[in-house]
Amino acid sequence: MRVTVQPLSSTFAANVLALTLLSIPLAPSTAQTQPPAQSSNEKVIPDQKLDAAAAALPYVANLQQKYEQQITAATAPSAKEQLTKEGSIAIVKAITKEGLSVNEFNAIIELAENDPGLREKLLRRAGPPIK
Repeated sequence: MRVTVQPLSSTFAANVLALTLLSIPLAPSTAQTQPPAQSSNEKVIPDQKLDAAAAALPYVANLQQKYEQQITAATAPSAKEQLTKEGSIAIVKAITKEGLSVNEFNAIIELAENDPGLREKLLRRAGPPIK
């Protein structure tokens, strides 16, 4: 697998989405007796992949936040670059540890951003954010 280190804003774009997803509260269900209709996107993602993305999501969001704070606090360009590399490596490890490629994780996050049903399903599986 080839991972290219890019500037923070590009490298962590999907991770910002992950952090955003974690901060969106689930809306209370108005019809509790009927299961939500599955969207076409949910059918495309196997449960195993969705579970893996949900397991990685809190770790990715936590790492993104941690490294973004450190990069903001760093004053030397070399320190910012080093932190960006470290953050990228840590996030890739968190994703691949769950059996997903970075591209698979990013694709699932992107689909969840555009599909409320999938987002809800992913957030329920992800559990609470990691502190």
